Amino acid sequence: MTVKLSAQAETKVEEYKKLYPNVRSAIMPALYIAQEELGSITADAITWVAEKIGIAPVQVMEVATFYTMYYKKPVGKYHVQVCRTLSCALMGGRAITECVKKRLGTAPHEVSPDGQWSYEEVECLGSCGTGPMCQINDHFFENLTPEKLLQIMDRIEKEQPDLRFSAVRDALGEGLKGYPKSEVI
Repeated sequence: MTVKLSAQAETKVEEYKKLYPNVRSAIMPALYIAQEELGSITADAITWVAEKIGIAPVQVMEVATFYTMYYKKPVGKYHVQVCRTLSCALMGGRAITECVKKRLGTAPHEVSPDGQWSYEEVECLGSCGTGPMCQINDHFFENLTPEKLLQIMDRIEKEQPDLRFSAVRDALGEGLKGYPKSEVI
C-alpha cells in the first residue's frame, strides 16, 4: 500500500467495523474517512479501504462509484452540489446551476483557479419539499433563488466557515454563522 492515513483514521475504521455484524457494512464510513484525509477517492484510497475491510478493491470501487458523495477527483474547498431532480427542477433548479456556473466561470467537476470552489449537478439530495436546493460540502441550503445563493456564496468567501462533516471526529462543521443547517419555510 502506498498511502498511510492518520492513526485516528485507522482507529476510527476499527471502531466502525465493530458496529456491524458484517464488516462489509463499514465500507461507506471508511470511504468517508479516506476522502476526508486524502481529499478524494483515489486508487490509494480504494486500496486502503479494501485492506482495512478485508475485501477486494473492486468491491470498494463499486460503492465509491455508485454514490455521489464520494469525490472521484479533487474538489474545491467549497463543493456545491445542485440537485437536478424533478422537485428542484420544477422549482427553479436549472437557474441555480446556471448561477453557480456563471459565478465560478468553470465547468462542472472543475476546481476554480483559486482552489476555493467546484460544483456539479447531482441526483436527489432528499430535500424535495424545500427546492430548489443545493448542498455545499455537507450543509443544505434550501428554498434558493439565484440571488439568495450568491449572498450565501459571498458570506462563505468572507467568513470561510467549516461546512464539512468529519467522519474521523463524528462532527459536522459549525456551518455558516446565523444560518440554519437545514431550513424549512
